[in-house]
Order: sequence, then C-alpha cells, then structure tokens
Amino acid sequence: MTIKFPPPLRPGDTIGVTAPSSGVGGPFRPRMEHAMEGLRKRGYEVRLGECFYGGGVTSAPAADRAAELMDMMTDPAVRAVVPPWGGVVGIDLLHLLDFEALAADPTWLVGYSDTSTLTFPLTVLGGVAALHGSNLAETPFEPPLPLRHWLDMVSAEPGATIKQGAAPAYKEHGWDDFRAHPSISEFALHSPNEWKWLDGEGDVEISGRLVGGCLETVANLAGTPFGDVAAFAANHAPDGLIIHLEASEADSDEVARRLWGLRLAGWFDRANAVIIGRTRGSGSEQLSQHDAVRHCLGDLGIPIVADVEVGHVAPFMPLVEGSQATLRHGTAGSSITQTLA
Repeated sequence: MTIKFPPPLRPGDTIGVTAPSSGVGGPFRPRMEHAMEGLRKRGYEVRLGECFYGGGVTSAPAADRAAELMDMMTDPAVRAVVPPWGGVVGIDLLHLLDFEALAADPTWLVGYSDTSTLTFPLTVLGGVAALHGSNLAETPFEPPLPLRHWLDMVSAEPGATIKQGAAPAYKEHGWDDFRAHPSISEFALHSPNEWKWLDGEGDVEISGRLVGGCLETVANLAGTPFGDVAAFAANHAPDGLIIHLEASEADSDEVARRLWGLRLAGWFDRANAVIIGRTRGSGSEQLSQHDAVRHCLGDLGIPIVADVEVGHVAPFMPLVEGSQATLRHGTAGSSITQTLA
C-alpha cells in the first residue's frame, strides 16, 4: 500500500485555522491575527473556525472540535489546516474522527506538540501524509537555512525530494514573548547547534519511512488502533521506518518510562533509525536526557541521532509524516532528505 499525499498548496487556496486542542486567550489574539494576515499576504485565503478562541483547556467541547476539524479537512476548498498551537487533551477527538473520510480527498494537517496526537494516527491509521512542523503561532518566522518553512513543504509537487540539514544555532532559553511582541518574525538563535549520533562513530546513511511526534502525546496511542506502528510498517514500510520523537518538557525519568513503553509495544521492531529532538526537559545526576534514550534504545543496534530540530526548541524542521526519508550524519554534515512518495 502507498501513502496518500494531499495535493500541493497553491496561492488562492484556503488554509483552515481551528484549535482542535487548546484555544487562544485574549493576550495572544494579536499574534494569531498577525500570523493569519501573513498567510493572506502570501496569497492564501484563511478560514477561521469557531473553535479557536477561548482560554480554557480546550477551545470547545470535543464534539464541536471534531466536527469543525472534519468539516475543514473534507472541504475541497481547504487544502491545509493549521492549529494555533498544541495543547493538552487533543486525544479526546480521536474516537470522533472518520479516518476513511479524511483519506478520501486528503488535506494537509500541520502542527506539532499536541497536534501530533492527530497527525500521527492520520498517517499510521489513515495512510495519509501529514506535516510535523510549526503551528500557526510560529508561521511568521523564517527558518534559517538549510531548514525550510512548512509552507514550502506542503506546496511541493508530488514526488518532490526536499533536503534539510542542521541549523547553525538554536534557541537555548525560553519562548518568544508573543504577548509583548506579536509581530516578531526572527528567531533569537545563539547557541551553536550540532546533531549527535549517540554511541556512534563515523558516518551514517540510512533510509526508511518517517513517522513520529511529541513523546508526551503520541506515547498515549500505543496499544490503541490509533498507534499501531507494526501494522503501519507492514502495510506501508516494507523497507523499515525512521521514527522521530521529542520530549516537550518531560524529565529524563519520564522519557525513559515512555520510551520503554513504546519499545514493549513494538514501535521500534521495524525501525532502521531513531531521531530524537532537542529538548529542554531536565535530567538528573543518574540519568541525563541522552542517557535515558541510551538506556531504552541503545541496544537496538540502529543509529540514534539526537538534538535534531524536530521538537519544541526553535528553530523547527518540518517533517512529512509518511514520506520516504534518508538520514545522513557524519563527516559530510548532517541532513534529512524527504521524498514525497
């Protein structure tokens, strides 16, 4: 079976904006309005849903959020949907979504953090490519080369090959203050960046089909129909997987527990390599963040490359879930090449 890739986004197309998890409180409205105006200036129409504003745990009841997401994702006029940011309990939508309908005429679903609770099963269960990348809040930022903007990824032609590599620097401390600076568009990147091949030496070049997300959210899908990685590998990745995971803020003890849970659920049985995103989660004297990964996955006999820009630490590397990818790391540099096929 092949992965279904949504049609490329084109100027004049509509981008749906809804909050399937947490809504937007008053102080953050100027940032979101600035981001949406930026999309319009790029030539896109913007359709703002009713499930967007609101400062509670969720933007609306689960049934309303699911209905609005389904409506946008199945409207032929809407070619991409991007939430404002992640949240806490987007998992409460999954049993309300019709994945067969979402696969019939697929639309790009974009985001990270709690949004990966939705992009992950869209690919694993629905067989549809999705984009693990910036949310609406980060859309005004132009990523440093050799990273690409999420709009570049969803605008690429079917079968396109896109290469990205390690950014020169990353943002070591905190988040940008969108309340005080709603129109900020440049990352403050000061700390030198380097990917790390945990316990490996020399050069690595390995391929597989990409799938993954935020560890704190997608780990809860293991053992459910929405997280059957073994079935996904059997159906869509006969040559194996490249799994990417990142911890938003979980400490190293929690990372170890969650990774072992995924290992026991068989998530790494068909993995050719594992990509671990950079995290600000704390370590301990006994167990650093890297040590937690080593403890859980170090004996699998596959490359594990850490501190990659695929998580909550800026800048952000967009990854197409379900794409065929090649990971390279070593003397010739660090890169991920994705083919949308």
